[in-house]
Amino acid sequence: MASTEPLRLDFLPWEYARNASDAERARQAERQARLGGSLELAADTYVAESAAVYCDELRMGDRSYIGAHAYVTGKIVLGPDSTINPFSVVRGAVTIGDGVRIGAHTSLLAFNHGTAPGQPIFKQPHTARGITIGDDVWIGSNVTILDGVTVGPHTIIGAGAIVTKDIPANSVAAGNPARILRSRTGAAMTGDLGTKLKDFAARAREQVDDVLARCWDGERFVDRPGPVREPAIRPWCDAVEIADLLVRRTPSGHSRDDLIRRFRARQDPVSGLVSPGDLSDDGIGKPSDVELAVLEGPASYHVLCVGYALQVLGSGFEHPIATDYTLDDLDKLPWARGAWTAGSAIDALGTALARNLHDHKQSGPLEPLLGWLLTRADPKTGAWGEQHPDDGWLQVVNGFYRLTRGTYAQFGLPLPYPEQAVATVLAHSNDRRMFSGDNYNACNVLDVIHPLWLARKQTAYGEQDGRRWAEQQLRAILPRWVDGAGFAFAPDGTDDRAVPGLQGTEMWLAIIWLLSDYLGRSDDLGYRPRGVHRPEPLVNSR
Repeated sequence: MASTEPLRLDFLPWEYARNASDAERARQAERQARLGGSLELAADTYVAESAAVYCDELRMGDRSYIGAHAYVTGKIVLGPDSTINPFSVVRGAVTIGDGVRIGAHTSLLAFNHGTAPGQPIFKQPHTARGITIGDDVWIGSNVTILDGVTVGPHTIIGAGAIVTKDIPANSVAAGNPARILRSRTGAAMTGDLGTKLKDFAARAREQVDDVLARCWDGERFVDRPGPVREPAIRPWCDAVEIADLLVRRTPSGHSRDDLIRRFRARQDPVSGLVSPGDLSDDGIGKPSDVELAVLEGPASYHVLCVGYALQVLGSGFEHPIATDYTLDDLDKLPWARGAWTAGSAIDALGTALARNLHDHKQSGPLEPLLGWLLTRADPKTGAWGEQHPDDGWLQVVNGFYRLTRGTYAQFGLPLPYPEQAVATVLAHSNDRRMFSGDNYNACNVLDVIHPLWLARKQTAYGEQDGRRWAEQQLRAILPRWVDGAGFAFAPDGTDDRAVPGLQGTEMWLAIIWLLSDYLGRSDDLGYRPRGVHRPEPLVNSR
């Protein structure tokens, strides 16, 4: 009669590689032979007799093991010297690097249920993005890691943590939800940064009505007080985004329905673009009769700012946006010397395609655009466009941000060459002439942090340099908030862009969130962008 006593090696599997007897090795070979699915098991791997292992694919590197009563399903990759300890749950598409320790009773859950109303949870569709654990990671006991998370290499996750978003390399994180406590590189997360972020956000929320009222001239929103300017739509959009971001309501004195009416009345029913002018009453119902094109002209940015202003108000464009283009049109954009202009055109086109899908369930010619971008991306720089002696990587990096924001970010797609892109962006971030005086402005900082933030979804390459730069930028911009007025677009500049206004305030608030999130501190702000700079894709093409 076989013994019912638990096997010692099931609970102490680390002893197998060095101490297992011939009989124990033979028994383990039989155990592994009973495993189903596609298998690739290296030398000295151990799978506990009592573990429930039902994988479609299972790859285990040398000296890796799965301990007693673990529950393991899906497509699992376990690197050499990595361990799934007793009573752990690892399910879905999970890639675990080399030298990883997963503590007992920990769960890595690489799938999720839909939560839409009107349908029982058990009938909701599943989503599955996968979990990636880098090399040399220690995950303590009773940790839960949710679908879509990447944990960077050389990281420690404290016992009991609930990890809901990516953790960068060389971090120590803990808590529910998990937050970064410090770095393992010796460059500890500065203790006062969290307090500074909390204090800043509270200050901005208290002053939001004063900031917006300052830029209301009695008939319309203007970007900033001063000389009479050409009426424009963007200040209205910025006002809506600022109020939504900080206090989750419309600007004081303006109703949701009236703002929606004003925005939608300015859309040209033929092109779908928003015509020039502002939203004061004398402009209502008078769309422009000029020919508009999504790839050119001032109306192209309105696809972004008006589309997202309507979205945060709970509405959308009344008419689809015309997205007719040819690959020859894309080739003719000024990539050689004007990558920012070319990238902004792609941003508008990608956003129009996304808006049509989101607002009207209308698909468009997305695949030709993505194919064109993939074949034109430079594998050496990860970007589009060319460096120039006059301004270095400025045009390339600024164009990279606009292009990827409107395409890869909005559709939740991976960048084609993320590590090369990070190297290019970091090289630009070290060009001091581009981050001083007039050049220390919201565009130039945004165009660095968003690519770094976006690329980190795929790679931890360059992260320590990125983290140092991000903290420097936070410490530089937070003191430049002007009470009752907000941020200037170029706070150290020499022209009127150094005057605080709506564009500067809207952009810097989003930049501060991106910088903080890159450092794992965005929760300290208590706000999260929902408009043009939202971190989530507008639509998910996968």
